[in-house]
Amino acid sequence: EVKGHVRDLTVKDVRFPTSVEQLGSDAMHTDPDYSAAYVVLETDCNLRGFGLTFTLGKGTEIVVCAVKALAGLVVGKCLREIVSDFRGFYRLLSSDSQMRWLGPEKGVIHLATAAVLNAVWDLWARAEGKPLWKLLVDMDPKQIVSCIDFRYITDALTEEEALGEIGPIVCGSSSEHQMLMEGYPAYTTSCAWIGYSDQLLQQLCTDALRSGWTKFKVKVGADLEDDVRRCRLIRETIGPNNTMMIDANQRWDVAEAIEWVSRLAEFKPLWIEEPTSPDDILGHATISKALAPYGIGVATGEQCHNRVMFKQFLQAAALQFVQIDACRLGSVNENLAVLLMAHKFKVPVCPHAGGVGLCELMQHLILFDYICVSVSLSNRMCEFVDHLHEHFTSPVVIQNACYMPPKDPGYSCEMFESSVRRHQFPDGDVWRLDMKK
Repeated sequence: EVKGHVRDLTVKDVRFPTSVEQLGSDAMHTDPDYSAAYVVLETDCNLRGFGLTFTLGKGTEIVVCAVKALAGLVVGKCLREIVSDFRGFYRLLSSDSQMRWLGPEKGVIHLATAAVLNAVWDLWARAEGKPLWKLLVDMDPKQIVSCIDFRYITDALTEEEALGEIGPIVCGSSSEHQMLMEGYPAYTTSCAWIGYSDQLLQQLCTDALRSGWTKFKVKVGADLEDDVRRCRLIRETIGPNNTMMIDANQRWDVAEAIEWVSRLAEFKPLWIEEPTSPDDILGHATISKALAPYGIGVATGEQCHNRVMFKQFLQAAALQFVQIDACRLGSVNENLAVLLMAHKFKVPVCPHAGGVGLCELMQHLILFDYICVSVSLSNRMCEFVDHLHEHFTSPVVIQNACYMPPKDPGYSCEMFESSVRRHQFPDGDVWRLDMKK
């Protein structure tokens, strides 16, 4: 029985100095410090819920302010009442009659909503004693659908259709058994950040191959000749039969994207990720059409604001790979809406997980997608970056380049208190020492 009330909500600005080693560097974000607005919910029944949203350093304090603004909508609420009308609770947070002016359902206020809702889902899973993916897998399809706000997407997916997209769930089904035995396939982005030297790229790719990795993503977009050289180097290192993807992180205009990527077509990338502005749905459609003859798909989504934009991307055939994000969309609720739309439109979901805590969160959603929705691994994989997992109490487990399903109850994003303390901005030891330097 899910019980208890939310007694308190705290939020902390936690930042890791990843820019020092160029971890996470790409054509647009040259010096990210992987960071989080980290939320803890306290209850009156000895349970705590942990949630976060991901940022790149500066400005995290703004997200923290937004979380504090939402706190009044959560504190005092009964967990059972929240989860018995999760759609209503999602809408309460995302559509407060005054605060929605700051969005609606986009930007800083939506990141804050995601952090709070992630903590609520974590709390629910812990109350049930299950990892979040298993909480979802064991739910009746009607209950899954009752968590989703269908406002603005019924022209693409109705509630009735959504029920039809969720497969009949047999306890201990073969797809669940397969995941428990083999895990969900991952690709690595850790080998080819844009700030890395050629020598480091080659070394990291060679090491990854030895560890069983077969799918590699390369950051591109700063300089064409550089990109040609780096893509050639990586293709030669990984061989013709392994998979390569390229990611421009929004660097180009539409025509420039088509021209640039056609120059890189010889290296046979599976997709070009974020070729242009993440808001330009028709631009993505133009790029998709132009690159189809090369056999290169378009992937985007890590900065796609909400389900409404994903709806249009799918309706416009503007992407061939849907990249959901656990912290950009409105938590599990809105991600479920996008997973089900993607399945209806027959577009594979390959989540974004490049950031602190994102791998930990994302694995749960993609396991649910495989076990209950897609039951396919064709052209499907989840991003992995090998950074900062040591700060989490239940870090991801990768075996043979696959995510092994988490066993601990919750949503896997609880950080060690010592890590939070040391990396809290600006007073944690890590930042105090940095300032002294």
